[in-house]
Amino acid sequence: MAKIKEECGVFGIYDLDGENVATSIYYGLTALQHRGQEACGIAVSDTNGPIGNVKFHKDLGLVSEVLRENTIRQMDGDIGIGHVRYSTTGASVAENAQPLVLSYVKGSLALAHNGNLVNTPELKWELIQSGAVFHTTTDSEVIAFYIARERVGSKSVEEAVMKTAKKIKGAYGLVVMSPRKLIGVRDPYGLRPLCLGKRGNAYVLASESCALTSVGADFIRDIKPGEMVSISREGVKSQMIFENKKYAHCVFEYIYFARLDSTIDGVSVYDARIRGGKSLAKSYPVEADLVTGVPESGLIPAKGYSEESGIPFGLAFYKNSYIGRTFIKPTQKERESSVHLKLSVLKSVVQGKRIVLVDDSIVRGTTIANLITMLKEAGAKEVHVRISSPPFLHPCYFGTDVPSNDQLIAAKHSTEEICKMIGADSLGYMESEYLEGMAGGLPICKACFDGNYPMEIPEHTVSMEYEIHKI
Repeated sequence: MAKIKEECGVFGIYDLDGENVATSIYYGLTALQHRGQEACGIAVSDTNGPIGNVKFHKDLGLVSEVLRENTIRQMDGDIGIGHVRYSTTGASVAENAQPLVLSYVKGSLALAHNGNLVNTPELKWELIQSGAVFHTTTDSEVIAFYIARERVGSKSVEEAVMKTAKKIKGAYGLVVMSPRKLIGVRDPYGLRPLCLGKRGNAYVLASESCALTSVGADFIRDIKPGEMVSISREGVKSQMIFENKKYAHCVFEYIYFARLDSTIDGVSVYDARIRGGKSLAKSYPVEADLVTGVPESGLIPAKGYSEESGIPFGLAFYKNSYIGRTFIKPTQKERESSVHLKLSVLKSVVQGKRIVLVDDSIVRGTTIANLITMLKEAGAKEVHVRISSPPFLHPCYFGTDVPSNDQLIAAKHSTEEICKMIGADSLGYMESEYLEGMAGGLPICKACFDGNYPMEIPEHTVSMEYEIHKI
């Protein structure tokens, strides 16, 4: 299905009362399943046990498929981390599933990473020259290796994490488990989200606040951009690694990635999507009988469009939640046909009506074209498409799976041309100047729309990565 893919989700918990945390990690990862559906994993340890005694399990598949009840029962420990994965770097193979677990001279280290580095090739080449052997093709393993290497000459794991954070460049929300501590780190721009919660005497780190709710934890606060928090028996300690004044929160968390019931950096995802839909209605009004959205991420901006325009909101599609993940289909043709399996049109709702169809994005254009065809075959008189993001014109280097320019329909065609290609009666994209307001006034990264990246992107990153993989 030609859609922007989810990112990854991370979760960590340390119960200072010594209670088993494996079940909580399972629930937390289930709440974050929308962020990654290719692979998942869990790693737990007993802080009262021998150093280096980490139990872990990971594989390709959904949380419910990989982390079976008998697996969770064997995971005894009062500290642990988990991960759900969608690959942004590295192939979709079991070896690349996380958490990554290392045993080294100082004991053990487990790491889960959401995001993407932009200087992986240089860092990886440096490690290879010093004798490192890699077992995955992810940038996350590079981070784990650097932390382990720095820890050998550091007084604490926090110092090792800080030294590593100053080497890596890009987007990251990290949770790190050492034998006696749980550490969370967020990149200096705040590109990737990370928050802190508390349940009784247990502290929780998660990519989104919805995961805190799922385990009965109260939201404390978002981890600040450039901040490291360390959780140990002494409680929570915080230290700013970077004093960066230029923040660039990923706007796509509010457009698509995050769950509706999450609040990220003080902004409700639900409210942001309502504001996005209202902005669309102001920019691109149209005479119509019904406003509807593409499930799921198009529904709330469609409601916002309806509220602003006064056109009734309704559901035009039934979504079959039991169909398998469309992105694992081996060919584009099969991915396109799977749209018909996943969504069906409610004919009595759309027949004879002029429809406003709202979606979060257009990448290649195949999915929205199929949906327009389905609506018109069901009797819709007109289909006016409204997109709650600007046109994709540039690739993303920070963990959002925006493909290269040659795969982006808006990079090659005008809005008028795209409108004809997808069979719409009209087409309107979110105006870029409304994005900050949609995100509650936060400073945002919108480089995939305007090409203004918040940091310098090293040249030849792709070719360097290719050369390293050949070794």
